[in-house]
Order: sequence, then C-alpha cells, then structure tokens
Amino acid sequence: MPTQPRSTSPLAWLNNQPYLLLTLASLFWAGNIVLARYVAGHVPPLTLSCIRWVGTFLMLWPFARAHLARDWRTLLANWPLLLVLALTGFAINNALSYWAMQYTQALNGLLIQSSAPLFVALWSLVLFGVRLTAAQFAGIAMSLIGVLVILLRGDLGALAAIQFNRGDLMFAGALMVFGIYSAVMTRRPAVHQLSLISCCTALGAVLLFPLAVWEYASGFVLQPDLLSILTLGYVVVFASTLAYLFFNRGIGLIGPNRAAPFLHLVPLFGSVLAILLLGEQLKPFHLAGYALVIAGVVIASRTGRTKVA
Repeated sequence: MPTQPRSTSPLAWLNNQPYLLLTLASLFWAGNIVLARYVAGHVPPLTLSCIRWVGTFLMLWPFARAHLARDWRTLLANWPLLLVLALTGFAINNALSYWAMQYTQALNGLLIQSSAPLFVALWSLVLFGVRLTAAQFAGIAMSLIGVLVILLRGDLGALAAIQFNRGDLMFAGALMVFGIYSAVMTRRPAVHQLSLISCCTALGAVLLFPLAVWEYASGFVLQPDLLSILTLGYVVVFASTLAYLFFNRGIGLIGPNRAAPFLHLVPLFGSVLAILLLGEQLKPFHLAGYALVIAGVVIASRTGRTKVA
C-alpha cells in the first residue's frame, strides 16, 4: 500500500519542533520587556496591559471556544481560584512589570526576571508547605543575593542608604506576585489549557480596566500613532498569543522539566536586544548578579533528601 504523504507545510513542521518553539517563545518574551522600556513615557503601561489581554483573548477565542463550551461549568465552580490566578498572573504582575519599565533599564528587569523559579519555590513553601531540600534552600539564598546585587547595582555600600531604584523594586514585586500565580497554578481545575488561559486573560482585562480608566483620567493617554499600534500588535500577537501557544506546545512535546530551562534564554536574548536597540551598557554588576541567580537555580534544581522546614 502506498504510504500517506507527510505534511510539508511550514506550520506543520514548526508544530513538531519543540526546541525551536520554546526558543521563539523566550525570544518573544524578551522582546516584550525591551519594547516596554523603549515605549516608556509614550505608551501608558496600564492601558497597554489591559489591551494586551483583551487582544489575546480575542485571538485565542477561535481555538478555545469549543473547549470553553465543555469546561464552563468547571470554570464557574472554581471562580475564586480563577480570580486569584487572573489577579496575580495577568493583572498585577503584568501591570507592575510594564510600569517598572518607566523607571529602570530593560537589562535590570531581564536579569531580575531570571530569579522567577526561586520565587515560585518560596511561595510553594509558604502557601502549601512544600518543603525545600537543602540544595533548594541554598539555591534560593544564592539567587536572592544575585537579585540584591542587581538592585544595589553592585554597590553594597548602598545598603546603608537603602535607596533602591523604584523600577527595580516594582519589577521584583511583579515577580513575587507571579510566584503566587505559579504556585497556585498547581491547584488549577481540570480543564483544557486553552480554556484556562482564555478565562484568565478575560478576567485579567476586566481587573485592569478600572486602572486603565484611572490612567486615562490622569492624563496619560494612548496616542493612536504608528509606534503605539506596532507596540500593541507585538504584545498581543507575539508576546502573548504566539508565545503562550508555542510554550504550551513545547511543554506538550518534551515535558515541563525539559522545557523550563528555556526560560533562561529570556534574559540572554533580552540583554542582546537591550544593548543593540536601546544602547544600554552591560556592566560588571549585571554579570555578577546574573551569574549568582543562574548558579542558584542550578543548585536548587538538584535533587536531595535533606529537607528544610
């Protein structure tokens, strides 16, 4: 019998390339931070956050509506959990990270973001009593020291004055909030991934809408120019819809444990973009802080039997 011809379309080929999909997702997320810094002062951050999730929901709707039709009862029964997920993962986290880029370098935000897995471990311990191994505890401590190095810009003497850059603190706060989202996500209802993301993006947009209205009333108005349109297009199409679909597909092909290390490409890609496009300078404290964060993540990922309460 003749064999069935294999699909040779570019989309079919891409759909089965997990490493490329995960790499592209990291590149899109890195570009999101660099772009947020580039348009700081021009595009209102709270309005951008709200429109981002409205646009993402509308783009996901054709793929998710059949799943939502099956899952809506389960989603409704779990509305308090969904509200927490939308508040932490899509509203507060996103608004704070975009707002932070009004005050700090993209490089700082990118390098601080590399500590995200450690915030997840901390909240898993605090909220659900998931105990840490000795290696995880040491890794968290080392990564947090790395974040502190970046926050202090390598000047330990700044501890005496305690004068952090507000953007750095806001970005670290965004990661703290996202850590709650990631920890609570382990208790997610048993629904399709597209149903969950669509529901959370819709709720996130609703939660952000009053803040966007306040921002508009305060005089920071979105200008309908080419830069604003291109920014909205990028964050909706690339940083949200494609990045989530690519990352989820990559996880489906090779599993979460093998997919997670690709997130460390975000600060790598972003640093290159920030230097090339924004003219930011990579300084020794950036390298030192990033090295400590990555070393902490590597140490924390090691298995061990010793538990730390």
